[in-house]
Amino acid sequence: MGKDFTALEIYQLAEELILEIYKASRNFPKEEIYGVTSQLRRSAVSVAINIAEAYGRYHFKDKVLFLYNARGSLLETKSLILICFKLKFLVEKDKDGLITQIDKLGVKINNFIGYLKKK
Repeated sequence: MGKDFTALEIYQLAEELILEIYKASRNFPKEEIYGVTSQLRRSAVSVAINIAEAYGRYHFKDKVLFLYNARGSLLETKSLILICFKLKFLVEKDKDGLITQIDKLGVKINNFIGYLKKK
């Protein structure tokens, strides 16, 4: 699997998503700093930390469980992006770019789960 979790493509994609989420949410309304802004950022970070934790687990079932958690956090992030767009915190171009990243990462996580299950 590589030297450590940072070598995983899904982890690298999750980090890229975090950076884009932070950039996109920088101009959200200040009154949302403890609301949707915080929730969006935390859900994106959760994807990456669950991938890292999956990597560190010895047992197959534990690895898969944390990857399921990463996938759940990814869908939470997608939902929050859609909500932020409807609240007009995001323009359509930014929303579409983030959704594309999320969907690509979701496919990669699913593929990695499938790979681990076959081992």
